[in-house]
Amino acid sequence: MSNADWATKDFYKVLGVAKDADTKDIKKAYRKLARENHPDSNPDDAKRHDRFKQVAEAYDVVGDAKKRKEYDEIRAAYAGGGFGGGFPGGFPGGFGGGTAGGTQTFDLSDILGGMFGGGGAGGARRTRAQQQPRRGADLEAEATIGFEEAIEGTTLPLRLSSDAPCSNCQGTGGKPGTRPHICPTCEGSGMVATSTGGAFLMNETCPECHGRQLVYDEPCPVCHGSGHGVSSRTIQARIPAGVKDGQKIRLTGKGAAGEQGGSPGDLFVVVKVRPHPLFRRKGDNLLLDVPVRFDEAALGAEITVPTLTGAPVKVRIPAGTPHGRSFRVRGRGAPRRDGTRGDLLVTAVVDVPATLSDAQRQAVEAYRGASDGDDPRAALVADEKVRS
Repeated sequence: MSNADWATKDFYKVLGVAKDADTKDIKKAYRKLARENHPDSNPDDAKRHDRFKQVAEAYDVVGDAKKRKEYDEIRAAYAGGGFGGGFPGGFPGGFGGGTAGGTQTFDLSDILGGMFGGGGAGGARRTRAQQQPRRGADLEAEATIGFEEAIEGTTLPLRLSSDAPCSNCQGTGGKPGTRPHICPTCEGSGMVATSTGGAFLMNETCPECHGRQLVYDEPCPVCHGSGHGVSSRTIQARIPAGVKDGQKIRLTGKGAAGEQGGSPGDLFVVVKVRPHPLFRRKGDNLLLDVPVRFDEAALGAEITVPTLTGAPVKVRIPAGTPHGRSFRVRGRGAPRRDGTRGDLLVTAVVDVPATLSDAQRQAVEAYRGASDGDDPRAALVADEKVRS
């Protein structure tokens, strides 16, 4: 809404009083309308909510002697055909913010800024912003899931606790059955002006009514007048496939409820993943250590290895495979955002038995005899002799 739109509003008509009504009549009309249309008394009536905002806006201007004088002058200027013919009070020219034909002009926002509690158009915007719905707070929770659930995704219940309107007084702060009255500190505006120690005043939330504009003689015995309580609820949270340990998942609209019709906040879930007894993860790949016998590593073999979620697969071990060599099984890893999957990396771990049967011992001894003269450490000894 522009500054000119503010000046064209008839605040006297909004309050139902004559233009020459005195301060007492204006205050009486405001209190009556505020009481009838206050959101706490009409929680489900949107029309009365809008009417209450209009009444509060009107009283903020004509209920203040200085603002009312400025408002009347601006209204008179508009009634006389706009601001081009001069401003009541001796200011020549228009309000365009520059000069026209050598005549000094003035910015209308400077005058309206003083009326609506701020500097120029920014002050008017801040006044209107106080009446806007407020978004709910963001919440954070922690969930621990299994390794396989992290790879494939899961849905799990989360129990949340957050601030909410008091269930006993419905957020009004008053004892049920008692009637509210206009806050005597802020006179129903919800704001008070405090000095910053210099020539400027700052608008702050009223410390008595906490911005509700109404107060109760008897506070709610449950929330002690704060109007706040604690809400506990259980939601179903979807954890996407491929989530990593420590990753934070954002669930839009699952946070705390908004105020005055505002949208709810978001819920951030920090995911903790339990380790798997066999598989590990590195990026989008899964890692698996597979024991192989000496003869399989030396002569080659085809072995069967498990996968995390699917059927086992065959992996061919070539002859002469050393300890620690890895083999890639494509497409058996963690899912990626583009719909593809990482790989399964199978690492051969040569298994040395702790005990041998008689037949095994004879076979190993036969191998030792056949390998007599083959020293795999000979090159190391030769290198040491050269260095010395």
